[in-house]
Amino acid sequence: MAKNPPVPPPESVPLPVVGEVRYSLPELLREIEVERRESSFAMETIEQVEIQKMFANRRHHARGKK
Repeated sequence: MAKNPPVPPPESVPLPVVGEVRYSLPELLREIEVERRESSFAMETIEQVEIQKMFANRRHHARGKK
């Protein structure tokens, strides 16, 4: 009986070429500063005490509903 010929490996899919991108650090820092001043995230800063009060209120309401 004849041997089966070896199966060639499947063609590999070429990997995408990744290019290098460089950014200016001073420019990035300026953009971050502008975002901090003007974004809604800056207005959403809540102190830890306020967060604890919110959770304390929820626990109080949850216990009262039993």
